Amino acid sequence: MAKAKLVLVTGATGKQGGAVVEALLTWGHQVRALTRNSASPAANRLREHGVEIAVGDFSDQDSLVRAARGADAVYAMSTPYEQGAEKETGQGVTITDAAKAAGVAHFIYSSVASANRATGISHFDGKYAVEKHLQASGVPYTIVAPVFFMENLLQPWMLSGVRQGKLAMALPARRLLQQITVADIGAFVAAVIERGDPVFGRRFDIAGDELTGKVAAAILSKATGREVHYEGFPPEVLRAQSEDLALMFEWFDSTGYTADIKSLRRDFPEVKWHTFEQWARQQDWSVLDQGQTS
Repeated sequence: MAKAKLVLVTGATGKQGGAVVEALLTWGHQVRALTRNSASPAANRLREHGVEIAVGDFSDQDSLVRAARGADAVYAMSTPYEQGAEKETGQGVTITDAAKAAGVAHFIYSSVASANRATGISHFDGKYAVEKHLQASGVPYTIVAPVFFMENLLQPWMLSGVRQGKLAMALPARRLLQQITVADIGAFVAAVIERGDPVFGRRFDIAGDELTGKVAAAILSKATGREVHYEGFPPEVLRAQSEDLALMFEWFDSTGYTADIKSLRRDFPEVKWHTFEQWARQQDWSVLDQGQTS
């Protein structure tokens, strides 16, 4: 392992940021977590694991500069689902500028796979706008761009269907979709931070597996011990809820992610790279019973 580094992690109380924190601690690094509320239960849980807490807000650049000062690296992520893609781009620009002002030696930006391919999906385009700002900033950077999360299955919008024995997605049953678990994102970010110079200026689309909805449903049937069948539906159904989501699933069907899974496994063997089946076997599926008794 390279010498221990101090890494500022944004989004540390969420799934993706939390996985980054866990991987960094496992590999012997120090973590400083950015949070708006240092007294929250999530912040206290991080403290219990030896994480330093830095109070800061994306709307307050000075607070971000203070949080980044003294860190060897910054892992930055933001989400379009709270305030929209435009606000997310603004957040990404602000943290980039703060890292530059603080003299951070390595900035890792969490984007999305294929954001650099003019998809027309607003939250992909928003992240790509941050990438372009970062590339022009002069800050040494690496862009980590994951595909569809396996953990999406555990979100209420998909889990309720699995409880009823169906894996429902706005894709044809035989359409391949690349997926990744957040644990592999965390491990990949840790690997990138350890490598330093050789990954400066590089962009990595990352995925752990590629499979159809039909195959995923069969794997879930085995892992959960209950019959799960795949149910595809038209992306149009999503439009009332979100134009952006509808566009994304239409793009999954027409084009799709193109991460080089074989090369990733070869070049980053220290990342465990879970298949969907390995991930499904590791989940606690008693969560499927909880919704039926509440």
